[in-house]
Amino acid sequence: MAGDVVIGLASSGVHSNGFSLVRKVIAHAGLDLHGPCPWADGSLGAALLTPTRIYVKPLLPLVRARLVKGMAHITGGGFTDNVPRVLPPNVGAELDAAAWPLPPVFRWVSSAGGVAPAEMARTFNCGLGMVLVVAKEHADAVVAALADAGEHAYVVGQLTAFSGEGERVTVKNTSSWTN
Repeated sequence: MAGDVVIGLASSGVHSNGFSLVRKVIAHAGLDLHGPCPWADGSLGAALLTPTRIYVKPLLPLVRARLVKGMAHITGGGFTDNVPRVLPPNVGAELDAAAWPLPPVFRWVSSAGGVAPAEMARTFNCGLGMVLVVAKEHADAVVAALADAGEHAYVVGQLTAFSGEGERVTVKNTSSWTN
């Protein structure tokens, strides 16, 4: 419901989504998958194949304690396609891109490919592989429990009333991704 908090869990990278665009950026940059990675040690191919994070173990205790109202795995379609799946028709979400760090792989894709921040948010997880909806009064406890479980979790937004007009999920402060 409007006023609930959105918590994001850090991803391990691209999570196997958006690779059509990643391949175009690699070609545009004239790079080879066996060559050095522009943002990390090792080869570009190895960096892109970082395994997808699995969130079951740290989330199960929170679900069993009924602290989580909704969960969305951020896959292809980014925030705009995935977050609405857990929202009732009259509810939207406002996310704040300045609330979590954009990992180097996404900074590189955006910069090397000239991909606008809005397109990044529609295509990639941009550093958040899973988002949770929790009651505002439980947000601190949920973030603390996730930290205790070894997760990097951030309060990244809130749910809002949605009239049916305009974008249901908005991501503000995406300019922080280009700094």
